[in-house]
Amino acid sequence: MLSDHFGRSVEYLRLSITDRCDLRCSYCLPKGFKNFEEPAHWLSLDEMARVAAAFARMGAKHIRLTGGEPLLRRGLSELAARLARLPGVSDLSLSTNATQLDRHADALFRAGVNRLNVSLDSLRSDCVAQLTGSNCLPRVRAGLAAARAAGFENIKINMVPLQGVNDGDIEAMAEFCIAHGFILRLIEAMPMGHIGQRAAGMDLRPVLERLRQRFDLHPLSLNLGGGPARYWRSRDNRFTLGLITPISQHFCASCNRVRLAVDGTLYLCLGQEQRFELRPLLRAGCSDAELEAAIREAIELKPEKHEFAQAPVKMMRFMSQTGG
Repeated sequence: MLSDHFGRSVEYLRLSITDRCDLRCSYCLPKGFKNFEEPAHWLSLDEMARVAAAFARMGAKHIRLTGGEPLLRRGLSELAARLARLPGVSDLSLSTNATQLDRHADALFRAGVNRLNVSLDSLRSDCVAQLTGSNCLPRVRAGLAAARAAGFENIKINMVPLQGVNDGDIEAMAEFCIAHGFILRLIEAMPMGHIGQRAAGMDLRPVLERLRQRFDLHPLSLNLGGGPARYWRSRDNRFTLGLITPISQHFCASCNRVRLAVDGTLYLCLGQEQRFELRPLLRAGCSDAELEAAIREAIELKPEKHEFAQAPVKMMRFMSQTGG
């Protein structure tokens, strides 16, 4: 089993298969951004599968495919099928903006992806276009419909409320999730990169109190996934709400995850600079034992906590470069 210097078990690998994205969400990537990783530096899908297998041998149970937008990279479904067969991996999930999901949902479901997280910050076309730089709402809704038709039952809608932008859309999104059987997750904006630091993020604690009263929510002891969200459910079981609060109520003491970027960099914390480069080892033909030793060495670098609240302008790396 993997554990860090602070006694936390590391059993969750977030695997970014590309840093490219077809959207430019205002809190993630700036308009016109072109400083993407060179394709020659991308890990191959074989190399990614090899790293994931090493983590699985050391106790990783949860693997999430992320980006950028993971559906932009060819071979995603084939990689997912390989990861789904890894011994010990009980949860394989995917984060997506769903603009390409209608074409890939069937293949992903057949490959063994268990869960989907779909980024959607509003149901108003003008607001979506403002936030993403694209009038993509029809494609996102088509992707959600395709995912349901393919057989996905566990679909979470990830919404980042921003003051004065989409904070008035939260109740409408909750009603949408009730109508379609989705789980709504509200996420506090994180100050990553200069645009993330300018985003009008919100403390979600008052929002929770408002939603608790409107939908008669009670806390759940269940962990509906391997991540940091805390969940509430309505008394009639029609609505499930998750909150991810890295700013107002950070969860660093229970952090169980690391992120592998497309270039083979293992990031140990979203809000710190500790990292470990795996690509040179992989390209040099390291053995499985050497790879596992390197991963254990990297885990020892995992810091105790981020400093988003104390040093909000510290992290200049964009979210898509880390692997969301």
